[in-house]
Parts: sequence; structure tokens; C-alpha cells
Amino acid sequence: MTDSVNMRELALEILMEVTEGRAHSHQLSGAVLSKYQYLKKRDRAFLTRLTEGTIRQRIELDYIIDCFSKVKTTKQKPVIRNILRMGVYQLKYMDAVPASAACNEAVKLAKKKGFGQLSGFVNGVLRSIAGGMDQIAYPSLMEEPVRARSVRYSMPEWIVAQWLSEYGEERTDQMLLASQEEAPVAIRVNTRRITPEELKERLLAEGVQAEPTVLPYAFLISGFDYLNGLDSFREGLFYVQDVSSMLVAEYADPKPDAYCIDVCGAPGGKGLHLSEKLGDGGHVEIRDLTEKKVALIEENIRRCRADNVTVKQWDATIPDASVVGRADLVIADLPCSGLGVLRRKTDIRYRMTKEQQGELAALQRRILDTVAAYVKPGGALVCSTCTVHRAENEDNTGWFLETHPEFSCEMQRQIFPGEDGGDGFFIAKLIRRT
Repeated sequence: MTDSVNMRELALEILMEVTEGRAHSHQLSGAVLSKYQYLKKRDRAFLTRLTEGTIRQRIELDYIIDCFSKVKTTKQKPVIRNILRMGVYQLKYMDAVPASAACNEAVKLAKKKGFGQLSGFVNGVLRSIAGGMDQIAYPSLMEEPVRARSVRYSMPEWIVAQWLSEYGEERTDQMLLASQEEAPVAIRVNTRRITPEELKERLLAEGVQAEPTVLPYAFLISGFDYLNGLDSFREGLFYVQDVSSMLVAEYADPKPDAYCIDVCGAPGGKGLHLSEKLGDGGHVEIRDLTEKKVALIEENIRRCRADNVTVKQWDATIPDASVVGRADLVIADLPCSGLGVLRRKTDIRYRMTKEQQGELAALQRRILDTVAAYVKPGGALVCSTCTVHRAENEDNTGWFLETHPEFSCEMQRQIFPGEDGGDGFFIAKLIRRT
């Protein structure tokens, strides 16, 4: 399965699972790439770019198709709609693919999937688009500021409107642009095992480029085939984690002998980061809701050889009397709408709704209300999200301080997508005075 036709067929299968089923793009793509690791690197890169790009640009691709097709995308059969989307993405964004190849392979794919009677329709639409791409009239930014941004950046209108309302035009445009970028692979050095300088040498020896970040123990890496192919990864010498996420442990700044609880901790990155900061003293207990998530945390603990970390399966909304008033530090990386990580999880923009945002904000309050009791006087509660939304971030911090006057806010920060090369993130550090 190394020819381009089959790679397109595989891409179509992923698109169908994501757009018509309930699969999440980053998880499904990862599983498929793992299954087909034996393929050439360029083929897997083609698959990743075609699937992730087609999902990310879906609104724009549908707009372009609707400019040329008498049958609008909403009325098309799902298979045909996704074949056309893939074809248009190649025409607009993949310069290395000849227009003739994008059109011809789409026609072949339609026939192979049992839609030979529609192959002429697929051919006609794609060839019209190939010839008329430069003449497409996009919505006017002056006349339709929300719709124009929605089409240009393939972002649902409700998200664009929310960002414009909360953050203004300049910041919104910066976030929209960042959401279109390819996410870098950031890693945190396992400093209990190796120094940043030594790891960089190891990576270079493995053919991996390591670029510096705003943190001295973090790199952006590129040039590798896949992570499990690196001895340095399998040996647990580094952990894959976004730079913004690393700032949670930075702001938490635990004392060497601290007892820390990470209440929503899967896959374990923040808890493991805390364990490195503690050194030989202190202890971190990482918790999460499901057996599957707990198993993932345990796997990362073993790989990183962290001996001051334990795991517990626990629902963060359920009070745990055994730890009331005992923790020096509680980390609560709260369930959220995920609008800060759209460049990594491209399909979140199409799955999330305003109603779900409201439900998540309420769930966050339940968790914060529950875990606040675990913090001892003088201890800290550090809450974080990977989203950009006031109701889930600043508003909930304000609510918490009103309902828990024994706490005060030491710091809070909204990190916007692309800032310092990281994802969008919110962090607040709340100190318990009494």
C-alpha cells in the first residue's frame, strides 16, 4: 500500500470516520500511522497532511465546492463530499500534486467506492475548480466580518463571534492564523535522567533536529520518522508536551518535600513534570477518571522511571475524605472546550458547541469546589485549561474566589495560541490562606 491511490483511499477512510462517525482525528490518524509504520516516510507524511489539512480546512473547502457545484455539499453523499474535499485541498494547498492527478485520482476513488455513476460529476466539479481557483470571490471582511473569517480560516461562525466579542479583531485574527499552523512537536527533558545538553547530543546522533524554546529544558524537535523509533524516547529521556502546558508546573513551583495531587492528570505530563521538580523528596499522586486513562499514566511513569509518583483512579467531582487538608499543591487541569489546541486537534472546532461550553464551565466549578478542600493552609491550587474562553477561565477563577474567600489569587494568565510557540492555555494559581 505504497502508491498514492491507496494513500488517498486510506485518507478517505479516516475522513469518513471523523466527519460521519465519532472518531477524533488526532487519535485515529495516530492509530493508522502506527499500523502502517512500514510505509515510506513520504507516504505517511502525505497521508497526514491530506487528512489533517482536509479536516482543518473543511469550511473553506465546502465554500469553494459550493461555488462550482450545482449540488451543494450539504446535499451530496458523504463519500462524494469527502472525495471532493480531498481533491480541492490538493488543488489549493498541495503544490507538489499536479491538478490532473488530484482530479484523476478522485474519479478513480469514486468508482472504487461504488459511485461510478457520479464519477463524471466529481471530474467536472474538480476540473472547474482547478481552472477557476483564482476567480473565487470570498466573503468581504468589511461587510461580513464573522462569515469572512469563518470561511477564510475554516472556523465555525460562533467561535469567531465569541472571540471577536471577548478579545477584539487583532487578537482574534492572530488566534485564527495560529489555528491554521502545523503544530510543532515540543518535548520536555527528563532532567532526573539527562541534561538538556546531553539529550540534544543524543537526538542529533539519532538524526533529530532540536531547537530551543522559552524554557531551558524544552526543545522543538523535527526530522524524525516516528517517536517509538527513537531510543531516547523509549528510554524515557524526554516527554512530549506542549510548552504552554509545561508552564503549569513552572507556576506551581512546588517545594522540594511537597505532597502534590494532580486530579485530572492523564496522560501524566504535568504530574511527571512536578515529580522532576521535587527531586528526591516529596510525592505526586496523579488521578484520573477511567481505567484506560490510569493505564496510560502508569505507562508514562514506567517509561520515565519516576519513583516518587503513584496513580489513583478517581472521579474528581467526588470528595475524597482521605486527603482533605493534606496537599501542599493541587493541580486541576480541567475538562474544557479545547479551543487553545485547534492546531493539534483539528476537528474540535466542528464538535464543540456553545451549549457544551456551558456544561464544561459548570463541570469545572464542581471539580474546583470539590478539590479545594484538599489544599492545606499555605498550600496552592493551580487550575488550568487548554482553551481560550472567559467563561471557562477568568470567570470561573472569579467565581471560585467569591465562593472560597479562604483563597487568594497569586497569578492568572491567558496564553493565546501561538504565543511563545505554544498552544492556547489558561493558568491560575490560588493560595489558601487559612
